[in-house]
Amino acid sequence: MSDVVTMTLARRIAAAIDTFSEWTGQAVSWLVGALVLLIVYDVAMRYLFQAGSVGLQELEWHLFAVIFLLGAAYTAKHDAHVRVDILYDSTRMTPKHRALVNITGTVFFLWPFCVLIIYSSWPFVANSFAISEGSPDAGGLPYRFLLKAAIPLGFALLALQGVANLIHALGVLFTSVENETKK
Repeated sequence: MSDVVTMTLARRIAAAIDTFSEWTGQAVSWLVGALVLLIVYDVAMRYLFQAGSVGLQELEWHLFAVIFLLGAAYTAKHDAHVRVDILYDSTRMTPKHRALVNITGTVFFLWPFCVLIIYSSWPFVANSFAISEGSPDAGGLPYRFLLKAAIPLGFALLALQGVANLIHALGVLFTSVENETKK
């Protein structure tokens, strides 16, 4: 295949991943509103009516975990993750240099970390499914294994978005190289 066909295919793959991450991020964003309403209800019940619920409190942190885990790919897509921007955002950093930083970060940090979390969480999740784990607290939520399954799923989605980000960075890098050779 020619370089043009390869880059076109890669860009289509990146666009499909971006679309999927956008969709999951938008879907998860609805959970934020639900979490806020749940917390308001829980606080009102506890402080106004002295009626607390272990199940409601667990549901709050379950929703927060799902928002965090499944929203990470969306955050990476929009380049809104936390990082030290002292050098990255400096005026001396060209788009080519930023692309190199993104490529290095994805290959040497993001992917290995995602693989480590997926690999190390798998037995944890499998055991939870095997025993149909629920809350150990009285009045707690059943099906805790579903929450634990969000750990490898969230990091798989993040690694997948890393593929799209890598393709975008390579596109910037190769476009910069092509423009420099044409001069």
